[in-house]
Amino acid sequence: MAGGFIEKGSSEKNYPGKLTFRVFITCVTAAFGGLIFGYDLGISGGVTSMDPFLKKFFPDVYAKEHNIKPTDNQYCKFDSQVLTLFTSSLYLAALVASIFASKVTRAFGRRLTMISGGVLFLAGAALNGFAQQVWMLIVGRMLLGFGIGCANQSVPIYVSEVAPYKYRGALNMLFQLAITIGIFVANILNYLFAKMENGEGWRYSLGLAGVPAIMIIIGAMFLPDSPNSLIERGQAEKAKEELIKIRGTNDVDEEFKDLVAASEASKQVKHPWSSLLKSEYRPHLTMAIAIPFFQQLTGMNVITFYAPVLFKTIGFGGTASLMSAMITGGCNALATLVSIFTVDKVGRRKLFLEGGAQMFICQLVIAAAIGSKFGTDGNPGVLPKWFALTVVVFICVYVAGFAWSWGPLGWLVPSEIFPLEVRSAAQSVNVSVNMIFTFAIAQVFTSMLCHMKFGLFIFFAFFVIVMSIFIYKFLPETKGVPIEEISLVWENHPYWNKFVKSSAQKNKIAAPDSQV
Repeated sequence: MAGGFIEKGSSEKNYPGKLTFRVFITCVTAAFGGLIFGYDLGISGGVTSMDPFLKKFFPDVYAKEHNIKPTDNQYCKFDSQVLTLFTSSLYLAALVASIFASKVTRAFGRRLTMISGGVLFLAGAALNGFAQQVWMLIVGRMLLGFGIGCANQSVPIYVSEVAPYKYRGALNMLFQLAITIGIFVANILNYLFAKMENGEGWRYSLGLAGVPAIMIIIGAMFLPDSPNSLIERGQAEKAKEELIKIRGTNDVDEEFKDLVAASEASKQVKHPWSSLLKSEYRPHLTMAIAIPFFQQLTGMNVITFYAPVLFKTIGFGGTASLMSAMITGGCNALATLVSIFTVDKVGRRKLFLEGGAQMFICQLVIAAAIGSKFGTDGNPGVLPKWFALTVVVFICVYVAGFAWSWGPLGWLVPSEIFPLEVRSAAQSVNVSVNMIFTFAIAQVFTSMLCHMKFGLFIFFAFFVIVMSIFIYKFLPETKGVPIEEISLVWENHPYWNKFVKSSAQKNKIAAPDSQV
């Protein structure tokens, strides 16, 4: 089976060390960066379903929803490019920020990038909370995007570098867990604030994004630099001291030696962005592009930040739609815990493939259910309770499949497969692709729903099949492989070895055990 060839490589190194309390707290604190991303994903969809918010900033959408301005089709009542720009503008800003953040991350360390992200996100939350006009919302969203771009670029790399390799998967998934907690908390607050009689609840929903921003700012100030980053910046002695602290043992010579060797190799790469185009980095670049691309085409972000709108469109009332979104947000957080406890036992590939099968089946069932009741005219009449319950249950099962596969693994796998010399640049590509397609999906979703109707779920189901085949054929297993030894994974892969090995032989840098 493609990708199942790494057990020989995984036994090459067995660094001593344990999961220390210092490492656990460090990774939990760094994962706060996921809270800002998750809170925003959850809050934006809920706010755009609140009538006072729509009436103030998007009166045309409000008029269509309340039949003041009749629309021919239930599927189309939220179809507004200005409304979707409010949601999606953040992701263009995150794209730009992630590119610049790679330079900051490499030159000044991961901590400074996290702090910068928190400050920018805090500024955006304040502007959105006090917004009076649409331009204030858009600018605020762009500041939030700059913050998310910095956090998403730095946090997964930081956690992968600090975590012991045996626990790297579980600790890195704390980032995704923080995202899901942020979504869930946002869903709860949307539900509560939507009931405020003064119609100002949306301000509290948007403004409270400052809380997770403050958490990441304060938390990052007390984080140690990762040993990899310290070595990269010429502070080898300090790096060894920090490695001893986070591993809980003085026996770190072998791991430290490998970190220094990786850093020396990285210094030979003066232009990491152009180096990514070399054949030896072909698998890394492919994964940096394909994984975030496919992650967005699971359709999960549509469920996340448009859940209240989607539920409202298929006939749920205003508060009922927010309650349904809250339920799916809770399923998301709980299912992410499953991945944390299983990823370092069953491996990345099995979770990817099982989650893909689960999402595919659920999307077909949801498409059939909505199609049978709504048809193509989008007017279902009175929806029975059993139908509403069935839709919510299958969306929850779908969300769970994503939450223990493509959700956390979409961040974990790219962060652990890149060599140090191109790690910051490759992670920026990963975040940039993620944000480009998050923006694209967010911007066109309401139009796609209007034109494709229930076929939208079949559209995403098709891509779930494509991405599952891609994972089966091209992604090697990285469970239990030290991050400094990850090159063995590619060298032993039946497809990628022709790129990695031929390049290594050409440049005479192949390791002696590359012929294993």
